[in-house]
Amino acid sequence: MENAAAAAAQLPEAWSQVRAPVIVPLLRLAVAVCLTMSVLLFLERMYMAVVISGVKLLRRRPERRYRCDPLPDDDPELGSSAFPVVLVQIPMFNEREVYQLSIGAVCGLSWPSDRLVVQVLDDSTDPIIKEMVRMECERWAYKGVNITYQIRENRKGYKAGALKEGMKHGYVRECEYVAIFDADFQPDPDFLRRTIPFLVRNSDIALVQARWRFGQSLTPHSYPSLFFCIHCFFCLRWSDECLMTRMQEMSLDYHFTVEQEVSSSVCAFFGFNGTAGVWRISAVNEAGGWKDRTTVEDMDLAIRASLKGWKFVYLGDVQVKSELPSTFKAFRFQQHRWSCGPANLFRKMLMEIVRNKKVTIWKKIHVIYNFFLVRKIVAHIVTFTFYCLIIPTTIFVPEVRIPKWGCVYIPTIITLLNSVGTPRSFHLLFFWILFENVMSLHRTKATLIGLLEAGRANEWVVTEKLGNALKMKSASKSSVKKSFMRIWDRLNVTELGVGAFLFSCGWYDLAFGKDHFFIYLFFQAMAFFVVGIGYVGTIVPQS
Repeated sequence: MENAAAAAAQLPEAWSQVRAPVIVPLLRLAVAVCLTMSVLLFLERMYMAVVISGVKLLRRRPERRYRCDPLPDDDPELGSSAFPVVLVQIPMFNEREVYQLSIGAVCGLSWPSDRLVVQVLDDSTDPIIKEMVRMECERWAYKGVNITYQIRENRKGYKAGALKEGMKHGYVRECEYVAIFDADFQPDPDFLRRTIPFLVRNSDIALVQARWRFGQSLTPHSYPSLFFCIHCFFCLRWSDECLMTRMQEMSLDYHFTVEQEVSSSVCAFFGFNGTAGVWRISAVNEAGGWKDRTTVEDMDLAIRASLKGWKFVYLGDVQVKSELPSTFKAFRFQQHRWSCGPANLFRKMLMEIVRNKKVTIWKKIHVIYNFFLVRKIVAHIVTFTFYCLIIPTTIFVPEVRIPKWGCVYIPTIITLLNSVGTPRSFHLLFFWILFENVMSLHRTKATLIGLLEAGRANEWVVTEKLGNALKMKSASKSSVKKSFMRIWDRLNVTELGVGAFLFSCGWYDLAFGKDHFFIYLFFQAMAFFVVGIGYVGTIVPQS
């Protein structure tokens, strides 16, 4: 006991000896690195703001930059031969809740039936679901739709493997273009008539990407208060959607409204979103087809096609209804894949991009710096390390000061610029900041895993879709009671740990600090706690 007491008494002295020569210089270096990354992200956001403003003011719409005359459908001599043969692929995996919606929407596309081929690529492992999907395909085939149901012996390559396998069939050689829709996407009937003309009239375009339109999440029960009852944070209902999906919408709307639009206008390149797009099959083949070396096979194909000199077009006016993950588990797995994959792809393709001789130096800079480095790596890492680690740590080391422009002005401007994608959600910016900071924990971890190609670099978990299933489930008191009883199954220990760290930093700053960081730290800690105990997104009742 005496030895323990003596050791405890020596701790303050040891801390004072290490603090000045080690801790302070390291923390100052970390602050400098984070401020540099913040400036890079700020300049990138300002650049995109200027470009998108110019695009809107000059009305540089795709229809004005490319030929897109409608295909003739009233020529009695040509008939349906005036339309190219289009292949539509619907990859799916155990999609019990949404398979009918996607298949029905695709089979309802306004396109000559003899010029449309539909492939349902089913990798389901549940025999009951496989039989349900097969029967749905047979039902549409009986109505005259040229639809085929295809399965594989294994799931090698996951989605990329399924798409690649679908392209091997002999009848695909008669198809000029391929449209891809994930199982939860429902295109409008005129989708092909609005996208295909860009490919037909412009021989240098390889991809036409449409915008995602987010349907309302169907929540079985969401609690009706916010900070008045802390367990309902991120579960508040607005027009039948939970707050977590509203936060996702804000982030994705900025991606589509600004990032995709700017990239399409400036250098005719952007990352394929993996669905709601139409490819020129010859371009896919020239780029080497689908590869499963990362979890972002769509981005991989887009970059390889771009390095071959092909152009891409983004059509913000063409929107395809889709579903956002409304359970935190599904969203977390999705974000891991979306963050880890690009970082891993950057590691594998950096030198290939540098050595490429078919594209200009400016396009290389755009792909390496703007597309990969700032948006896919810096943006994730700086959010968590700076706002959830470095700033709180400086509270214990007052010798290290963070300039106000770095911790207040720059993040405020970046946040306001991000809000332009979803003006209707401007009043939710405060909650969006807290939620994005929580998710930055997972994105940072995934980004580092991808860069280092660690164990989970190629982990693929299909995003769970709920579709209309929750309409059928009763939010009875017994179901609610069961959801509360399973609290231990919903605990997220890492979030609880970060929340405890921020909470302790907040109390220390309240007692001894002068910068009033405790206001932010208490709110951010609360957000981590709420996610940590599992009360975020939709809580699905037990059957």
